[in-house]
Amino acid sequence: MMSHSENRLRSALNLLAVFCLFCSVEHAQAQSVDDESAKKEGAVVVYGTATPQAMDVINKGFEKKYGIRVAYWRASATGVAERALSEWRAGRPGFDVVEASRGVRLIMKKDGLFAKYVPPSSDKFPAQFKEKDGVTTPWRMLPIGILYNTELVKAGDAPKTLDDLLNPKWKGKISMPDPSAHTTTAQFLWNLQKLKGDKWLDYVKALAKQQPRMVESLTPVTNSIIKGEAHVGIALINTVTQFKGPVAYAPLDRYLTDPSYMSLGAKAAHQSAARLYIEYACSAEGQKAISETGEFVLYPGIYPAINDAEKVSARVVFMENPTEEEFKKLMAEFREIFFAR
Repeated sequence: MMSHSENRLRSALNLLAVFCLFCSVEHAQAQSVDDESAKKEGAVVVYGTATPQAMDVINKGFEKKYGIRVAYWRASATGVAERALSEWRAGRPGFDVVEASRGVRLIMKKDGLFAKYVPPSSDKFPAQFKEKDGVTTPWRMLPIGILYNTELVKAGDAPKTLDDLLNPKWKGKISMPDPSAHTTTAQFLWNLQKLKGDKWLDYVKALAKQQPRMVESLTPVTNSIIKGEAHVGIALINTVTQFKGPVAYAPLDRYLTDPSYMSLGAKAAHQSAARLYIEYACSAEGQKAISETGEFVLYPGIYPAINDAEKVSARVVFMENPTEEEFKKLMAEFREIFFAR
């Protein structure tokens, strides 16, 4: 019979073995990249939602470092998903990498568009952002807030809460994406329950009565504000540095936020180049470069060149994702709320 001290030693060794196994499994999740194979492929095709201004620094940096040409096609999250799914279902996927927000990413993932790939640099990202199955990789986050035209609205008069948008003085002066057609906006309104509980739908109906000016997606809201077509709007905070003009964001207590993901195409024509591209975007070099355009990234200690960016990062509330069927129901309901007369 073993002594008490021997039992304790065996228990400790067993725990150490389990810990080491866990660490090896975690380490095995990250997959190396064959640089030479990637260079031989010579090109990578990316469908994404990030603005050309932001992705330009990633694409040019990647091309300069590896000599691999990047073909980047940009659309809204809904637009990216529609094109990628259409090509996939037709048996002719033209993408190697898809960059998109979580809601549409889940729909595409369900259809099998992506292959498992975990870039080594993503090991540095906070655990809360990592996907357990390693099929897709979050690489930046998209805080949604209130933007305003600094020539038409004084900072002291800008909305300080989402409720302030319901003030009669903003009627007809608000810009936002059409939630009956834009998935991320439908997701945003649905997630207001995180901030307002059971009264979230009452808020949405009150917002509709403000007769907001509808645009295709979140990015065009900023353009609408800069042009003076709207005084305020619900938009991505990162766009205040990506577009030139009289625009600023209003500090809020909390910001509903969605991660954006890099996903490797399951039938990518340039598999190695696609892997290397995702790894570069997640590396400290890539994360720092894109953060300088205003993007909120996941690499520790790197923040965008936006006033009080660290405070924004500390106040994010991550959104839940409706299922595909829930999205359809929500968007139909929002069509009735915002457009029925």
